[in-house]
Amino acid sequence: MAGLGGLRGDLGCRQIGEADLGPVIACLRRGFPGRSRAYWEAGIARLSRREPVEGCPKYGYLLESAGQTVGVILMIFSCYGEGASAEIRCNLSSWCVDPEYRSYGARLVFAAVRHRGVTFTNVSPMEPTWAVASGFGFQRFCEGQFVFLPALNRPARGDRTLPYSPDLPEARALSEEERRILDEHAAMGCLSLICVSGGKVAPLVLQRKLLLKGLAPARQIVYCRDIADLPRIAGTLGRFLLARGGLLCVVDANGGIEGLSGRFFHNRGPKYFRGPRPPKLGDLSYSEIVLFGA
Repeated sequence: MAGLGGLRGDLGCRQIGEADLGPVIACLRRGFPGRSRAYWEAGIARLSRREPVEGCPKYGYLLESAGQTVGVILMIFSCYGEGASAEIRCNLSSWCVDPEYRSYGARLVFAAVRHRGVTFTNVSPMEPTWAVASGFGFQRFCEGQFVFLPALNRPARGDRTLPYSPDLPEARALSEEERRILDEHAAMGCLSLICVSGGKVAPLVLQRKLLLKGLAPARQIVYCRDIADLPRIAGTLGRFLLARGGLLCVVDANGGIEGLSGRFFHNRGPKYFRGPRPPKLGDLSYSEIVLFGA
């Protein structure tokens, strides 16, 4: 089959370079007509400012015909940890191919996932591609999303939520990697917080999100140490958000979360992975949700 084997003589598949970014954005606009040029330009600019992971593409791969970009898959690589515990993750994003070349679109995915030892994620698959993801060896690790109202939880005396700053005394209770995540995500426009509850300190990163077809503003959790922390910190978080006009929060989940008042939506925002380490629920750090927006 053409899509699963080699390419036509006039087709090529290669890494995206700096000189390709204009044609790549044009291809993405054709593939996702609901997204503006400004949306793609802002996301690509954030991606371009990131240091590449050694031995990995900085942007991803493109499919070209007679020198014209006709397909794209973006790749967002991140390195977590150090030494023997280090792991590389890659969020595969924005896979699109012009209609006349779609039978060759699988070549982009094969090029992307050939990097060994990497955990790949797809965090925004459209419903028609769910079966395709399984065909490429991806497994579902997130069944849906849980929408909750943190302000309905009661904070304990002394609980507090603070905008992250490396100078805060509470920041010293976080790991070096957690401080890096909070710092870098704040620089990308996220809300990076430190929640103190019950004498324990928890890092949290939130991204703006719109629910109900854009009618209900919310905050999506893009990083927390453990979603089991959420019932404990929800009260102080809820009051922090209420003071800033926020009510709703969204977190990836596989069902309801005991201790939180909300509702689980099955098959809303399911997520897939392929690789050695299943991703952790509540961790969308450095993904397209951050770089391109929810």
